[in-house]
Amino acid sequence: MTRSLRIAILLNPFDLGVKGGDWAPQLARELLNRGHTVRGFGAPAGVIPRSSEAGDGDGDGSLLGFAPEIIVAYDALSPAALKGARACHRLEVPLILVESGFSGPGRWHERLLRWLGQKLWGPLVRRRAACVVALDPQAREQALSEGFESNRIEVQGAGVDLQHYRPGLTSSLVSHHRLRGRILLYAGRVGPGRGLECLIEAFARTVGQGRDWTLVLAGDGPLHGRKVLRALADRLGVGARLHWLQRPRAEELPGLMGSATLLCVPAVDDSVRGKQIPRALACGLPVIASKLPRLSALVRDGETGLLVAPGNLDAWSAALTRASASPQARKRWSQRAREVALEEFNWVRVAEDFEALLLRTLAAAPKTESPSELSPAVGKADL
Repeated sequence: MTRSLRIAILLNPFDLGVKGGDWAPQLARELLNRGHTVRGFGAPAGVIPRSSEAGDGDGDGSLLGFAPEIIVAYDALSPAALKGARACHRLEVPLILVESGFSGPGRWHERLLRWLGQKLWGPLVRRRAACVVALDPQAREQALSEGFESNRIEVQGAGVDLQHYRPGLTSSLVSHHRLRGRILLYAGRVGPGRGLECLIEAFARTVGQGRDWTLVLAGDGPLHGRKVLRALADRLGVGARLHWLQRPRAEELPGLMGSATLLCVPAVDDSVRGKQIPRALACGLPVIASKLPRLSALVRDGETGLLVAPGNLDAWSAALTRASASPQARKRWSQRAREVALEEFNWVRVAEDFEALLLRTLAAAPKTESPSELSPAVGKADL
């Protein structure tokens, strides 16, 4: 059995790790299952699962009082990374950063924090970090642009709860909303950059001309965007074949995916993370997605679905025609999708890989630099 480690997980208090989805909480849960002592910092109580051992030896409840052997901080140049770098300097322990990558330009406060990170504490964080774990290829590119060396960046994807997301489930949403025929499902935000105009037009050109396919858009978004898409569907004559659902609750999504025939992710740029793709594959649901770096890392073209040129109406029409015309191909894709999910998105496997990285990092950790200086922006508060 691998020796038990004391691991501190630091989340960016300004977004609580949202950009990484459930990666941090689920990773913490799996590390706990593997016998490690885990404590989260920078998030409300309960967000990060923690050891329930009485008297974990965390002193006054601070990061320094917890005395971790290794620190994991989310978002490479975030305030969490700064806090981790300062603590690693004081404790003489390694720092591992997890970079989830920005989606597009980000909101104003994200842009501000990015700028502050680059200008004020970037040099300190880059000097202290032993490794950066990028959650997808786009996150790796961001880490490179932030000045981290390529040989210190590893790409490790997210996992999926394979019991929650599994084949054979059904959803009451289908009967409640009177969905008929085969379901072409989109699940995600409804808005600019999502490629939904192209999807609706391709649907109208192909399977939407009959009555045996239904296009379901499940997600939240600005009312104006919905009105524009609804008007487009009406103008193309497929308004009756298009159904709108609010964003499904966590307990509803597996059944909705289990009731669908294909999941479509028609993104036009890499601001779309494709977080629904691993979940769909775990449900045995084939995926048609835009051929973009983030999405291409998740979909195996011709094996678990199809990759299509983003925003290309002819290409999307051809993909829908090909997928709809071959039930046998869809069956093969469905079977392979679940196999790939078991191979690549099993949280036990993800945690094993991360644990191996922690152990390698600890084994290779150099002795602390003696006169290592702190950034001018760095003090001792909040540790």
